[in-house]
Amino acid sequence: MGSILIGGAVFACLVAATLVGMALRARLPDHHLDAASKDVIRLATAIVGTLSALALGLLIASAKTDFDSADAELRSSVARVVLLDHVLTQYGDETVEARGRLYELIETRLKSGWGDGNEDGAPGDPYDVSQTVEPIQVAIRALSPADEAHRTLQSRALVVSGEIAEAHWMAVETGTEGLPTAFLVILVFWLAWLFATFGLQAPPNPTVFCIILVCAVSVAGAVFLVVDMAHPYIGVVHVSDEPLRSALAHIGK
Repeated sequence: MGSILIGGAVFACLVAATLVGMALRARLPDHHLDAASKDVIRLATAIVGTLSALALGLLIASAKTDFDSADAELRSSVARVVLLDHVLTQYGDETVEARGRLYELIETRLKSGWGDGNEDGAPGDPYDVSQTVEPIQVAIRALSPADEAHRTLQSRALVVSGEIAEAHWMAVETGTEGLPTAFLVILVFWLAWLFATFGLQAPPNPTVFCIILVCAVSVAGAVFLVVDMAHPYIGVVHVSDEPLRSALAHIGK
């Protein structure tokens, strides 16, 4: 389920909980909503509200940290790709094929990471070695350096390509991580309880209902941001692909 659908579902749950609370208010006996009862309801609401605020705040901070880390890792990997291209260029014409594969690697990363997808609409296999820097490493190892300078460039290219490969597999292994479903369900339950108590205590008039709607949109928007930033390469809020496109402009086929 996409982050927008999850945010919309959370909004619907909160509005439904509010309507349930308002419906209960009209049906409950008066002594269930007297001053003493409302004090207990407010105390319970304060506890759940504090838990919800802490959980949501920590999730937003964690998602933002992960998002910033993904952005920094992408820029670092792109810098290594450009450096590898420069090293291969210095080696000589023997690396033309490897540089062409490097260019294709960037194009593939753009398509798979930013939702361009394949022409047939089938998702690419993240564990397909042919779509990584490893074939380029094989080509680098196959080079036959003629002197010490070329041997140094070959060693340097292998080191840089190894760092690129490590960053790629790290991104693959962490790319499927997101907000745990159980945690999301519990958080939505807490929030729905809060909004149900709002409806239970609120007088049923348009002003109150509009305020609760705005509050529901705000909370659902926060959940949307958490879920969306948990997948930094796709979605509405995603890491910019500008570093990759800039790299394409500096790497020749």
